[in-house]
Amino acid sequence: MPAREGCLYGVGVGPGDPELVTLKALRLLRAAPVVAYPAPDRGDSFARTIVAAWLRPDQHEIAVRFPMQPGPLPAKLYDEAAAVLAAELGRGRDVVFLCQGDPLLYGSFIPLLSRLAPRWRTEIVPGISSLTACAAAAAWPLASREESLAVIPATLDESELAAQLARAENAAVIKLGRHFGKLRRVLGNLGLLDGALYVERATLPVQRLARLTAVDPAEVPYFSMALVRRIGPPA
Repeated sequence: MPAREGCLYGVGVGPGDPELVTLKALRLLRAAPVVAYPAPDRGDSFARTIVAAWLRPDQHEIAVRFPMQPGPLPAKLYDEAAAVLAAELGRGRDVVFLCQGDPLLYGSFIPLLSRLAPRWRTEIVPGISSLTACAAAAAWPLASREESLAVIPATLDESELAAQLARAENAAVIKLGRHFGKLRRVLGNLGLLDGALYVERATLPVQRLARLTAVDPAEVPYFSMALVRRIGPPA
């Protein structure tokens, strides 16, 4: 048995700009013997790309492959990934799991946390989320004074998407991609298009801001967001 068990760190690395990685995240990343991160079934991990300049050659890297597909992933994928990380923790090795944005906001770390936290020491390091990154890019207040903010996935079916937007004072609609046309149709029906802004790949050199009505639905990536205000553009 190792002298100590490892600690699992869920570390948010922000929306994409490496300068937005926190000092704590950077300290833990540099010290960790094992660095894990989500990755598509083919291609590079975006979370890893953000911190690539600080990775060491002697660190053991684990790419946790998640297929890019609609709907929830099979539980077996998370079970297998959790088992791989648990094996490292059982050897007394700390594991830093990189999370784009914040680990607990629609993050792929959440299913791993639920599997590993009951057994292993776990610490969460918050990161700058896409919500605040998009708002900052647009100088767009998310909520002010007594206003409320709703975070709504565009992946909802059209009727539920409309119902949630109809109730919201301010909304951030995430996971646009192929659902953008549906969102624009819903906002048009609710009379909210004039108070909607589109933000794509916030904080990256290819960042784009546009009025929602000016965006071609065929060119909307997954990493995009709509900011919506019922009471019009922010004062």
